[in-house]
Amino acid sequence: MTKNGSLILVINCGSSSLKFALFPAGEQTPLMSGLAECLGEADARITAKINDAKTTEQLNGQGHAAALDVLLRILAEHDWLTSVKAVGHRMVHGGEAFKASVVVNQAILAEIEAHNNLAPLHNPANLLGIRTALAKMPEIPQVVVFDTAFHQTMPPAAYLYALPMALYREHGVRRYGFHGTSHRFVAEEAVRLLKLDPEDHGLVIAHLGNGGSATAVLNGKSVDTTMGMTPLEGLVMGTRSGDVDPGALIHLARNAGWDINEMDNVLNKKSGLLGISELSNDMRAIEGAAAEGHDGAKKALDVFVHRLARHIGGLATSLPRLDAVVFTGGIGENSSTVRKLTIDRLHVFGIALDDAANEATIRGKSGVISKGKGPLAVVIPTNEEWMIARDAAELAGLVAAH
Repeated sequence: MTKNGSLILVINCGSSSLKFALFPAGEQTPLMSGLAECLGEADARITAKINDAKTTEQLNGQGHAAALDVLLRILAEHDWLTSVKAVGHRMVHGGEAFKASVVVNQAILAEIEAHNNLAPLHNPANLLGIRTALAKMPEIPQVVVFDTAFHQTMPPAAYLYALPMALYREHGVRRYGFHGTSHRFVAEEAVRLLKLDPEDHGLVIAHLGNGGSATAVLNGKSVDTTMGMTPLEGLVMGTRSGDVDPGALIHLARNAGWDINEMDNVLNKKSGLLGISELSNDMRAIEGAAAEGHDGAKKALDVFVHRLARHIGGLATSLPRLDAVVFTGGIGENSSTVRKLTIDRLHVFGIALDDAANEATIRGKSGVISKGKGPLAVVIPTNEEWMIARDAAELAGLVAAH
């Protein structure tokens, strides 16, 4: 049940951006969504989308507080502001302290801040969004939803690195996993769409966008995932390398004079599809160039798919059964090419592609894209903002707990 007319504001704050959406409590379709970008820079601006109509306003070099002021003004202009009864925030890293979403208080903020060293590029920006919203809307419950929380059900065999245990105990060096809000939403949707037994099923979910991760889900719980202590481990991504032999970095430090900053810059911003293709980090551009014979693009596509299929196969060994491989995220939902090339490499599992269904399942459509008696291949569009809104509504007491 929903408390009549209650609205949930969702905020995803980056270092120079603020993504937002407004949901009626209990509903999956937002009334409004938008993005403030280039905050603090000369070209700072905010764009809001309402009923497919977009409006953009310049912020004249101002930052997050100004962007939130404009957002609140837009809400007021549409008579929505007084109906906002909770705010949900995305937080990248919760470490081992947070296994579920929580209502913000000062102790929670201090605990989150203590984990800033685990995600120095993301957590401080996420915290900035929370503090800014608290200052503007102090009377409204603020809820934090952690990317890492869904993966806190992984067993030690999946999350421990084969390093001295003192590094885990003293510095928190372990695998945490990310994209948890997306994986959680898609796992629930897969059970509903495929009519699986909630207490007896196994999925491998591939969330593929500019960042990408795959997760093994057993009976609704994460038991293994590809990202590690940071979002750098695992799959090939737009500009991130994914798995790299640490010895290669030692070699570059010794022989090319690389320092920590150079490693960080190259691995996170110059690698992945961009690094291999020397062309683009965008899979659409990679596919187009590969089709025209661009050698670098062909190599990037091949490496991306090879790594993805290999990780899906590895994750399947964390499950007693495999009911479906699920594709989501911008690439997973829209690239029939990536899905076909990946599924072709998964024939050992008995997965067979339905080419017509695969080609048709794009642009927000969901459905089964396989045929035969083997595990299913499925496309399910993700909705991370809705999951944040749902958690916020539940913890604020606006809807019944899921």
